[in-house]
Amino acid sequence: MHFLTAGLFAVALVATLSIRSGHVVGASALQAPAAQSGGHAERTTWFFYRVKWGHQEEFVDLFQRNHYPVLKEEIKAGRMTSVRTFVPTYHGDGRADWTFAVAITFKDTAAMMGPSGEEEIVRRLYPNHAQFLKEEQRRFEILDAHWDVPLNEVDIDTRRPSGQ
Repeated sequence: MHFLTAGLFAVALVATLSIRSGHVVGASALQAPAAQSGGHAERTTWFFYRVKWGHQEEFVDLFQRNHYPVLKEEIKAGRMTSVRTFVPTYHGDGRADWTFAVAITFKDTAAMMGPSGEEEIVRRLYPNHAQFLKEEQRRFEILDAHWDVPLNEVDIDTRRPSGQ
């Protein structure tokens, strides 16, 4: 598995998300929280995982089998508009901040912050609940770290510079 630093990934993903949404995100949005742009209701969060060495494929298998179907159901229900997964391209200097990332776009802030309905979806999709819980526990046992990064989009075309 090759790795790319989180900073370079952030720049690449911001560019990708910006191009897809038709908005431009400025560098200041990467450095500090900013107010959400008023014209765009969708909200994106990045979820980063650093999997213990030697367990990457197992983690991705567990994610694909147990968590991804739940996220797809949340898209069907209208809470989310997209789920995209990423792995880094390059290995770099032997240390990596992350080995798997998920970009989830929610339909709006209320959907991002509100209840997910995940428990009902899990009950419906996984009748063998004990097996599901065992595999989800394993998915998190093989992690070194996990963190979430909710994003605030800045529309540079309509933003007024500070002091004006």
